[in-house]
Parts: sequence; C-alpha cells; structure tokens
Amino acid sequence: MAYRELFVVEIKEVLRLWVGGYGYRTIARTGVVDRKTARRYVEVAEALGLERGDKERALDDEFIADVVVQIRPGAPSEPGAMREHCRAHSELIRGWFEEGCKSPKVTRLLARHTGVVVPRRTLQRFAAEDLGLGSRKGSTVRLVDPPPGQILEIDFLKLGSFTERGSGRRRTMYALLCVAANSRHQFVWPCLRQTREDVIAGLEAAWDFFGAVFPVLVPDNMSAVVRKADPLAPLLTDEFLEYAQHRDFVVDPTRPRKPKDKARVERQVRYARDDYFRGESFGSVDEAFREAVRWCRDEAGQRIHGTTRNMPLEAFERDELPLLAPAPTEPYDRPRWSTATLHNEHAVVVRHALYSVPFSVPPGELRVRTDRATVKLYRGAVLLKTHPKQPEGGASIDPADAPPGKAELVTRDGAALCELAVTYGASVGIYAHRLLDSPLPWRRMRQVYRLLGLCKRHGGTWVDEACARALELDVVDVVRIQRMLERGLVQRGLLQRPTPPAPPSNVVSLRFARDPAEYRARPPEDEGEPDARA
Repeated sequence: MAYRELFVVEIKEVLRLWVGGYGYRTIARTGVVDRKTARRYVEVAEALGLERGDKERALDDEFIADVVVQIRPGAPSEPGAMREHCRAHSELIRGWFEEGCKSPKVTRLLARHTGVVVPRRTLQRFAAEDLGLGSRKGSTVRLVDPPPGQILEIDFLKLGSFTERGSGRRRTMYALLCVAANSRHQFVWPCLRQTREDVIAGLEAAWDFFGAVFPVLVPDNMSAVVRKADPLAPLLTDEFLEYAQHRDFVVDPTRPRKPKDKARVERQVRYARDDYFRGESFGSVDEAFREAVRWCRDEAGQRIHGTTRNMPLEAFERDELPLLAPAPTEPYDRPRWSTATLHNEHAVVVRHALYSVPFSVPPGELRVRTDRATVKLYRGAVLLKTHPKQPEGGASIDPADAPPGKAELVTRDGAALCELAVTYGASVGIYAHRLLDSPLPWRRMRQVYRLLGLCKRHGGTWVDEACARALELDVVDVVRIQRMLERGLVQRGLLQRPTPPAPPSNVVSLRFARDPAEYRARPPEDEGEPDARA
C-alpha cells in the first residue's frame, strides 16, 4: 500500500486526543485515522518527549514537523555497513579524490587496498555528503524582478526551417528575442544569421517596437557583442560598444555558461518558437517579421502571464514606458573599424580610396573608422585626420598634410607658386609666371621649384636681377638663370646695363636744323595747316 502522509491538522488531532487521555481505539472511532496509524504517530511523539497532559507541545508546529520527519519514508536511518566502511577509510578516499581520481577509479583503489567492493553510488554519496567532494547540482533561487524601466534581456534562438519563396531553397531562420525583465513584454526579430549586424538591426527594430530605449541590456556571451568572456570583467567588441554609446545604454553580459543569469528571456524561448513559428508557412524573412510584430503585440502582449498575472503589453505601457528614454528617430549609422598601414607616402588606402595623413605622423599601423559620410584615422586613441568618405578609386588629399613646400605640388596649384615667387622679387614672380605659361603647367612646376631653390641658395636680390636681365632678352629657361648665378655674372656686375654717355656741354645747335617730326611721311591729322615750305 502506498504511504499517505497525514495532514498537519490530522496529526495534531491524534496527539491532542492522546495527551487528553484517550486510547487508540477511541481515537480510531473519531474517524481521523485508524488505530495502527494513531499508534505509530504517538510512539514517535513519545520517543521525542511528548507526555500525557502536555497539550501545548502536542499542538506545536515545530514538534509536529519533527514527528513527520521521523515517520516519513526515507527518513534518516542508521548508516549501513558500506557507509561505515567508507568512513573508516575516509582519509584514504579523500586523498585519492584530491589527486584527481574519479569515483570509478576510487572504487577500484578502495577494493584493492581493503578487499571490499563498495557500490559506486554509495561511494559518491559518501564523498558528497561526508567529505564535501564532488559536484552536486545547486538549487534554483528565485530572484526578485528588477525595477520597471531598467533591464532588457536578449538572446538568439533557432526558430526552424522554411522554404524561401521564389528560389525554393530550404533555409534556417533564427530570431533575436528581447524581453523586458519587469513586465515580460517581448519582441521577436527573425533573421538568417547571428552576426553583429543582425544584433544591431534587431535592437534598432526593438527600440522602434517598444517606442523606447532600455538603459541596461543583458545578453549572453555571444561573439557579436562580447570579445572576451569573463565572469567579472568581460570585454565588448569595439563596434557594439560604440553602438551602446550612441544609443546610451549599458551592456551587462551574463557569466559564461550561466543561462539563469537571464532566466526571463530563456523562459520565453520555447514559448516564442512554439506559439509564433510552429505551424506557419513563411516564404521570406519579411513575412516572418510582419507576423512577429503582430504576434508580439496582439498575442503574447495581451495574454495573462503565468508569473506576473498581468498582460505584458498593459504592464509595460503602465509601469515601464514612462521611465524609458524615447526611441531614436534617426537610423543608426553603423561604423566599420579596420586597420591600414601607413608608409612614407603620407597616405593610406581604405576600401580602395586614398586618404592623406599629416606628414608628422611616423609610418606604422593606423585604425580606421568608416561610416556613411566620414573616414577617421586613429593612432591609438588619438584622432589624426577626418576625411569625407570617397567612392572606390577616389582620393581625399588635404594640402595641409603635405610636407612644407610640397602642398602646391600636391594640389598642382601654380598660382600659389607664383605668389611665393613674388616674395623674392617682382622679376622672379614674372619669370615664374612665364615658366608656367603652358597648356600643361603642372609639368613645368619642377622648374619653378628649381627657381625658388636658387632664391634660397643665392638670395632673392641676385636671382631677381638675373631674371630681369633674362626677361629683357626674352630668355625663359631656369637653367640659364642657374648658370649666370653659378658663374657669378650677376654678382660681378657683368650683366649690368651700360650707362649712356652724357652729351658734351660745348655742342652748338645747327642753324638750319629741322624738327625731327618734319621728316615723317604723313603729318598727323590733328595738326594745323601744312607747312608753306612743303
């Protein structure tokens, strides 16, 4: 016959009648229990110290609990011979376990040393209960729900297979499940992969569904979020950390292999898979997404939750939504981080486009952040340069990044070179302009640089004088200027203009000398009457 444990009220009635002086037959006639059951409970109570007339103790809950423990099947009993044998060799058994031996090996070693074969389960119970060794599954501790408007738990789940409409391919569909920890309001975002892009896209859809952003996000150690798992100080990936900074929430990953740290989303995985996906015939992810939004709002959001006994959607809108930051209105510009090697050309190639780097930056590896509009170059934590993003094959060259004196060459700016040449002298400026007077002026910029170099070497005064003499003869060749300076023709005054001699002071004008204007073939029209002598 199966054992039937009496209810506490029935046990109290049996003991109350017994301490009041009633016998077992009289107690049985009350219909509470039979005579044998009454005798069994009373004998155990007597062994625990109950006496006739002690009504207060007979009705004490703690005393009743002691009686139940002693009479219940499986109650503590005297240890058997095998347990005593293990206790006699406890130090030997402890040493084997501490050396790393497992229970099958310890069982064989104990039989070898003592000649007694102890059942393995008996040895395991002895090691766990008496020695405190081995692994015992811990009990589940129910935690208090977090305050409203704080935590969103997320996790990936595998929904199942579907036939893609159009191609006919059988594909596997996953989903990012997001559960509000307090109200249990949830959102399902179906996808085909479990990458970082899917996590960010799923969270963007979640913010739009909830109409708000949660301040704390609790994921597991998925590689899309966590770069290095650790129970105390996990390291997040750079891209997801930047996304958290942009949306202003904190990421608190669970401990490795501890799904109970996010038990609320884990508890909803089976419900979301069975109630949302099973039995449906989705032909694409878009169809599954539209149904997911409807299901989360109308089905899962308006059921009575088994734990909270509230409708999740109603509880979320009442308790959590007023405490959350509003959902973003602008789409997230997801950046891409990469590395680029800087060589001696003061520029790097990023996604097949060329970007300049300040000339003062030494060669080495740079970190590159690329988004829709900009490209940022970093050395460590220092921002070196920001460029507008260029298409493949394009270039963004800042003249300020070039070494001193090279900016004009980089940008092929001949006008700037001419302005620089004017600072050494007016003739030098004219000469530089004449040098660049060509259909392809940037091909002659090297000659202007040679001219400026002569100014720095010989001085602007001498070069200006040499350019003036060359311009008089219409000689536009910087090599000629260089030869004149190197031979010292300008410095020694060999190229000075001869001074015209002064007219002698004793010259007498001839009496019949005519005016030179009279020798012109045709007189000007504005003159008066013709000469009478003509």
